[in-house]
Amino acid sequence: MYDILPYTLKKSEELNVIVKPSKYSKYKIDIFNKDGKYLFSGGDTSYSDYPHYMITNGKMYADERRRLYNIRHKKEIQNPYSKGWYIAKLLW
Repeated sequence: MYDILPYTLKKSEELNVIVKPSKYSKYKIDIFNKDGKYLFSGGDTSYSDYPHYMITNGKMYADERRRLYNIRHKKEIQNPYSKGWYIAKLLW
């Protein structure tokens, strides 16, 4: 099960959503609106993310991984409030 770190919890408050560890083993988090309605799951458990890179490798490394993630997922994160956009905001 994925440990949701304070970084992601803070971002979820800013975005007005609720995040919980995913009930699906393939994903890190499940995202719900403030009414508790399930929106989607996201974040592949096979890969790390910004808050975990910060802990394990430091800020410089985490910032570089974030930059590369944003390049790689540019099309997915362009549409505000899409699944890719939320994942980028919450985990990166």
